[in-house]
Amino acid sequence: MIAEDSGLLRAMLMDLFTRHGIQVTGDAETKDGILTLIDLAPPDVAVLDIRLPPSHSDEGLQAAEAIRERHPDVGLLVLSHYAETSYAIRLLQNGSRGLGYLVKDRVQDTVGLIDAIRRVARGEVVIDPEVVQRVMYRRRTADPLERLTRAERTVLELMAEGLSNSAIAARLHYAEKTIEKRVTAINTKLGLPHSESNGRTDVNVRVLAVLTYLRRIGTGL
Repeated sequence: MIAEDSGLLRAMLMDLFTRHGIQVTGDAETKDGILTLIDLAPPDVAVLDIRLPPSHSDEGLQAAEAIRERHPDVGLLVLSHYAETSYAIRLLQNGSRGLGYLVKDRVQDTVGLIDAIRRVARGEVVIDPEVVQRVMYRRRTADPLERLTRAERTVLELMAEGLSNSAIAARLHYAEKTIEKRVTAINTKLGLPHSESNGRTDVNVRVLAVLTYLRRIGTGL
């Protein structure tokens, strides 16, 4: 389902998704409209504009929070005009699976957008590379990134974009075991739990790693 107040963009998204085999089961212009539709027939993924009527502030995030509370199995893909790090933080606080935050410019990247929807539907976390770049390379006091090697930073950046260990290994042309060792080193240096501790999954730990950095910069961007 799609929540987007621009009729032109909404129609474009519906046509794009349909042509790529993704069934659009409903669309709305407002937060209340999309919540009503989802309550009646929850979809696999809700694609939400971050700014919806009436105030065009953060209604999309409000909708995402309500959807996750009422229908935790619905994936959430939020589209924003800007790489707002604070908004990404807020979205990630809704859980550790089936979440995505993309800058609207990515709509022009058909392959990337369709891939993001399918990954969110599978329960993965997808963060726009522009948000990741702003987080990873902003200079900060007592920057926890200083604990990581250049290679570990690169792995964490790709983790933040939602890539699996195998996908990172393929991207960097390393053995998967090498990536697994670097992920373990990242968790250790940041004081995060390992995936096998306290019932945490690998996805949980990956989201914790991303949140560690996003929270460092607060709302200052």
